[in-house]
Amino acid sequence: MRNRAARVFLAILAISSAQLGVWATFWPHQFYRTFPGGGRSWVSLNGPYNEHLVRDFGGLNLALTLVLVVAVVTMSVAMVRTASGAYLLFAIPHLVYHLRHLDVFTSSDKVVNAVILSLAALLALGALLLSLPTAERAPTLASQPA
Repeated sequence: MRNRAARVFLAILAISSAQLGVWATFWPHQFYRTFPGGGRSWVSLNGPYNEHLVRDFGGLNLALTLVLVVAVVTMSVAMVRTASGAYLLFAIPHLVYHLRHLDVFTSSDKVVNAVILSLAALLALGALLLSLPTAERAPTLASQPA
């Protein structure tokens, strides 16, 4: 059950990262103008277009996708922890930045932005926590050498 939940969490992050990565890498100006879609435009609110920066964001997401997919496929403890940790190293500063700069968004976009970015970080944290040993599997003090 723990593996299934961790796999689902990581798969959701991989799908999201792949979509962002492909869009920002191969269509950076469209990404800048129209992300997240649906008539909204979040990236362009944060400053002038910078193709290099948008493509770097796309490449970062494609790299994260690879690590996440390997973790989903292998479900090795090391890969699950590596993928979760890598995602958290990206997601937490990204979340903090956006929480500190919500003033550029409409009220509904403030909520959606904060919720989506928070959920992504929580999914990565959840996968990481699920990869840790449980009390039932941890050695007892009595079984450890003195």
